[in-house]
Amino acid sequence: MAVIGLIPARGGSKRVPKKNIAPCAGQPLLAWTAQAALGSSALDRVLLSTDDEEIAALGRELGLEVPFLRPSDIAEDAAPMLPVMRHALDWALDWAAAEGETVEAQVLLQPTSPLRRAEHIDEAVALFRESGAESLVSVVELGHAQHPLVSYALSGDRLSPYFPDREPNGEAPAYVRNGPAILINRPEVIRRGERLSEDLVAYVMAPEVSVDIDTPFDLAFADFLMTRGAAA
Repeated sequence: MAVIGLIPARGGSKRVPKKNIAPCAGQPLLAWTAQAALGSSALDRVLLSTDDEEIAALGRELGLEVPFLRPSDIAEDAAPMLPVMRHALDWALDWAAAEGETVEAQVLLQPTSPLRRAEHIDEAVALFRESGAESLVSVVELGHAQHPLVSYALSGDRLSPYFPDREPNGEAPAYVRNGPAILINRPEVIRRGERLSEDLVAYVMAPEVSVDIDTPFDLAFADFLMTRGAAA
């Protein structure tokens, strides 16, 4: 049974032009996820989904498979990720049928999470298999100051507790998706039209490897962390 890695990297981006190939710690951003994916022992194939010829060429140089270019209707800025996942899954299922193979899972790896490493992917796939769940998503624990029970609503210039009848003391930790750096689904989940199943297991990652790049500040911060780490 094959586990298919999928790296989505479209050409357009608003906040950071050509974000997926922007320089980060001495390499194009895409290179960090390519290295993690290709270094993982859990992935049988690693596909790059892009609509951009420049990104496709870079992906091939990095060792990724680029068996198709993403159709323009699922490469727009507002396009959701689910059709991208389904498009790649359909290709993988066709390949598997022709080879007498089956697809166990699709592992989505956003290139905007450059601090995710091969061992994270391996651990996540192992946890996914052990759990028997339909989906896995990587998460990071929120700090005390970010706990939802200490959040406020703003009306005009006045604050009021978002959850006025709840206190955070003694509450369980809260978690949010970290990008997500890793998203794993069984094929039937995607074919049902779901990005995540309700039968969902969490892979908890540390804050220092959970940077998700959406803005120029995020990119500069990731560059700083990775450069400092390399220097240390």
